[in-house]
Amino acid sequence: MNPEQTRAIVSLCLLAAFADKHKDDREREHIRRVAESLSADSGLDLMKLYQDVLLGRVRLEEAAASLDTPELRQLAFEMAVGVCDADGVHNAEETAFLDRLRGALGLSAASADSYTRQADEIASLPLDVAAAGAGPSAAPRPASAPLPPQAPGAAPGARVANLSDAELDKMILNAGILNGALELLPQSLASMAIIPLQTRLVYRIGKAYGYELDRGHITDFLATVGVGLTSQYVEQFGRKLIGGLLGKMLGKTGRAIGSAATGSAFSFASTWALGHVAKRYYAGGRSLSGEALKNSFSGLVGEARGLQQRYLPEIEQRARTLDVGKLMQELRA
Repeated sequence: MNPEQTRAIVSLCLLAAFADKHKDDREREHIRRVAESLSADSGLDLMKLYQDVLLGRVRLEEAAASLDTPELRQLAFEMAVGVCDADGVHNAEETAFLDRLRGALGLSAASADSYTRQADEIASLPLDVAAAGAGPSAAPRPASAPLPPQAPGAAPGARVANLSDAELDKMILNAGILNGALELLPQSLASMAIIPLQTRLVYRIGKAYGYELDRGHITDFLATVGVGLTSQYVEQFGRKLIGGLLGKMLGKTGRAIGSAATGSAFSFASTWALGHVAKRYYAGGRSLSGEALKNSFSGLVGEARGLQQRYLPEIEQRARTLDVGKLMQELRA
């Protein structure tokens, strides 16, 4: 994959990120930081590309025309679907964008629809297994909306689920290992699974302390600590692309674990830190301010990066045995 093709795919992903006109300022800032970080790591001026997309100087059809093989065109479409579905099943504006992109890439409707259905199944993974089959989740709540109440009769921070501190810590570690392993896989659907799994982790921690969280609250919580849903997927995909792992997918090497160490470390660290900051927040009766949440998350990410090397053998072993399709079935069972 040459630099022009890389820029074309990143362009299409950024266009997908802004296809939903309702992205809030926090998400736009997260995406800007991702573009800045990827520019430094790749040697490509992705910050300029980000600005060109925002200013309407990048045309979807021109970017699509730069992709001259069926594999690259399919990859670009898969990445765009992932970006659109990062914060939930794509809305009407994103659906229109994906239809236009499919046409520009010359993909068959049957092939595109098949992949989109798989992606939607992952994006709509229920927070609680009891909710499976309940249909699409509600739209994210506004940032100013009140947080959900605790269970009736529960004191602030009182744990109501039968989970000890050690069990919660083990659940958080296992989630970090799983997401680090998913990031080592070449399939784009594997990266898509990370965000729903992080969302479910926060839900389970909140529930352990008596809070019944909806998807909108969790989305806002993640944005407050500094984890944007769309931007996180753009970063996950971008690091795979720059690290050469997506090239392995195009080369049909199947389950080979590629050079995605940075992305895997990021996914492990962000998941582990997110779990522990959620634990502090709900155990403390939601008394931490937004600034305190950000600072706490940032410190925990640094701590998690040190831990990642210790658990790298477990992450790599998990990746060798992972089947994304079976994993999603298990999570819905």
